[in-house]
Order: sequence, then structure tokens, then C-alpha cells
Amino acid sequence: MNDYVILTDSGCDISEELLNEWKVGLIDLMFRVDGEETEYRQADMGIKEFYDKMRAGTVFKTAAANSDSLANAFRKKLDEGLDILYVCFSSGLSGTAGTAKLTAEQMMSEYPGRTVAVVDTLCASAGEGLILYYAVKARDNGADLREVERVLYEKRPQLCHWFTVDDLVYLKRGGRVGAVAAFFGGVLNIKPVLHVDDYGHLIPVVKVRGRINSIKAIAKKYRESAVDPAGGEYFISHGDCIEDAEKLQSMLEQEFGHRAALITNIGPVIGAHSGPGTLALFFLGKQR
Repeated sequence: MNDYVILTDSGCDISEELLNEWKVGLIDLMFRVDGEETEYRQADMGIKEFYDKMRAGTVFKTAAANSDSLANAFRKKLDEGLDILYVCFSSGLSGTAGTAKLTAEQMMSEYPGRTVAVVDTLCASAGEGLILYYAVKARDNGADLREVERVLYEKRPQLCHWFTVDDLVYLKRGGRVGAVAAFFGGVLNIKPVLHVDDYGHLIPVVKVRGRINSIKAIAKKYRESAVDPAGGEYFISHGDCIEDAEKLQSMLEQEFGHRAALITNIGPVIGAHSGPGTLALFFLGKQR
């Protein structure tokens, strides 16, 4: 088998600096201000600026990767003599995975004998980032492309996503809650706790009163379902609310004795739909 490269996309919410350390290539998913044509890469706008704009009322739109951008990214690596393993944003939330699979077939037709494998992670944000982390670990331990692919498909059904949002208006805008629920949620300080299901979709699970109770509810899910709560790795991502991310980490560290393997920002591609104040926890569980 040829040497290979791991690629991912902006849906993983792993910084470009860390992706470079991991030797992972990035395919940019773009975003724009609603009503404007200019498209931005995730790195083009600072996190604070992005969320401040959202707080001030700016609406952002995102788009799945198109076949031309994917083909260009794939050809570049294939021309370097590298096969490709693309660790991709959930098909339950984006059309990127479907387009990537069709483009991969096209590339393998153009480059006979070469491999372009697309793993639909069914994950989002640092959940995609965590499954990418396992891919990097397997590669660095000597696994070939197909062996890494098998590792990811084994871990995918266990990759738990639990998160809360600070304001229901962003979920309402995305069709996740109705107008009445969004209004009364704000009035009554109701905070939903959601997860990503086996098909990569966002699913509301419970509602709690107040921010601290929503953070406790996320910590409880880790306690109840983590495969190895005392030793397993977990990632935390947040939408410009580092204090809450550190509070969640402190709760888990106090109970289980270890800190998050990574705390990362939720970038514009995910944050455009979840909003400022989103807080998420990712880990391997007994089931999703």
C-alpha cells in the first residue's frame, strides 16, 4: 500500500496549529454573513470577533464542501504519491460526506490503483476532532490506511457528544426548537441538554433550569456512560465561554482525577448553528 495522508475539515474544531503538529491536512468548510457573497475560511475571523458579531445580531450561513474544492485537495495529495484517508464531518449535519464519497470515486477512476477513503464520522465539533485524534494515534503506531479506517469505524458508535447551549434562539433558527419553546426557554432560563445520535443528528434530551445545572447534567452523562471515566480521554469545546469549559473540566477532574486531553474553541462552521455559549463534552461511552 502507498504512503498515505490523513485529511479532515473545519467541522472538527481542531486548530490549524494542532493539525499541523498531528500532520493532518485541512479542507476548509466556508461560512459567510447572511445576505453577503464573501466567503470566509474558519481561520479568517477571530473567535471573539465571530461570536461578538453573533451576539450583536449577525446571522452567519455555512455551506458543505463542493466537489471542485474536494477534488483539488485530493489531487494535490495524489500527485504527491500519497493515498488519502479523509475523516469527515457528519453526514447527519452536512452534505460534505456525500459529496466527498462521490468525489473519491471520481479520483480513484482518474488515478487507477490509488486509494481515497472517506470516513463519515457521524460526529461534529471536537467529537470529529476526538475521532481524528484516534486516527492520528493509530497512524503513529504504525497502522496502515485500512487499519486506521477500521479503528475509526469501531470507535464511531461509542463517540459520545453531550452539549448545552446558552440561548435557544440559535437552535430555533436552525429548526431544532419551535418559536414558543425558544421564547419561554429564554424567559424561564431553560437550558437544553442535547446529544448527537447514532445517525449523526442533533437530538434534544432534557431541559434543566439554569446554566450551572446544564453543566452538571453534562458531567452526569460522563459519569453514567463513559467506558473508562477514571482514565479515558475526553475533549471539551466551547463557543467563547472558556470559564464554563474550565468549570466542566474542574467537575470531572475533581471526581475522576484527570483533565481534558483538549479544550478547544467551537469555530464558525459549527458555531453559526449553535451560537455563543455552547459547551460540549466528547468521550468514548458504552453507547452514543
